[in-house]
Amino acid sequence: MSETPANASPPAASNPPPAIAALLRWFDTRHAAPVPAHDDRIDWLRVAPFIGMHLACIGVLWVGVSATALWVALASYALRMFAITAFNHRYFSHKTFHTSRAMQFAFGLLGASCVQRGPLWWAAHHRHHHRHADTEQDVHSPRHLGFFRSHMGWFMARGAFRTDEAAVPDLAKYPELRWLDRYDVVVPVIYAAALYALGAWLGHAHPSLGTSGPQLLVWGFFVSTVVLFHVAVSINSLAHQWGTRRYATRDDSRNNALLALLTFGEGWHNNHHHFPGSARQGVRWWEVDLSWYLLKLMSAFGLVWDLKTMPAHLVDARRAHPRAGRP
Repeated sequence: MSETPANASPPAASNPPPAIAALLRWFDTRHAAPVPAHDDRIDWLRVAPFIGMHLACIGVLWVGVSATALWVALASYALRMFAITAFNHRYFSHKTFHTSRAMQFAFGLLGASCVQRGPLWWAAHHRHHHRHADTEQDVHSPRHLGFFRSHMGWFMARGAFRTDEAAVPDLAKYPELRWLDRYDVVVPVIYAAALYALGAWLGHAHPSLGTSGPQLLVWGFFVSTVVLFHVAVSINSLAHQWGTRRYATRDDSRNNALLALLTFGEGWHNNHHHFPGSARQGVRWWEVDLSWYLLKLMSAFGLVWDLKTMPAHLVDARRAHPRAGRP
């Protein structure tokens, strides 16, 4: 008797109407059969929660603001930006260091709270980007698609929701990571509920802080998550248009110091495309790379190890004019 592969999609008893299928995929991304990857039509019903998350930021007009809310929003941004840059990107996508299975899951969980889908989806799309960077097959290349499409339109397209597990067999073998990918809405909902509960408790136990459940929900989750999303995806749109080029890569990647500060080191994007296998993207001492510093700190405690860096002979190789255009 044949066995069903562990990562296979469950068979559908019937094909529900598209609107119902989209609603069901809010909770289970494998419920409906995937559409072709080249389907670039925006699935408005599927992305309704994403749009609603932006609209929820207007709630600041009703919940007000406090120092507590701002600090929580900043901490929420920083912790999750590190999860995206160091783990979703440098670990899950590029395997630039090693860690334990428990730590892998912990940061996969934290990364899932960013509302940027699961770790398999994230890594599969990013690996595809590096294989086809700034060609017509790159789903978020500003060269071919313009700013809106490269910044967020690709994320909303019907064909983008599918996770290509064939591109991430090293990750798909872990059932806990597949679970995070399949039920990607669970972790953000729990995270938002936890922030609401924290605000409600602080409002009751420490009223002098001037916060509340709704306030921490709006600032700590909605505002923080929306800012986190747009800063993170600016590497797709802005870091392939504005900045300097140290290396003559085959794509349009740029180094941008401002983006590097906001994204904890990801703005050294031309460095990264020159040698994607490095856990350190700021190759010069003055190129601030917060994710690298934090990874080094984690390595001192044995939480991660075998941090890879750019080989010395590549640091000065394939030089490009600092402000050169497309190669």
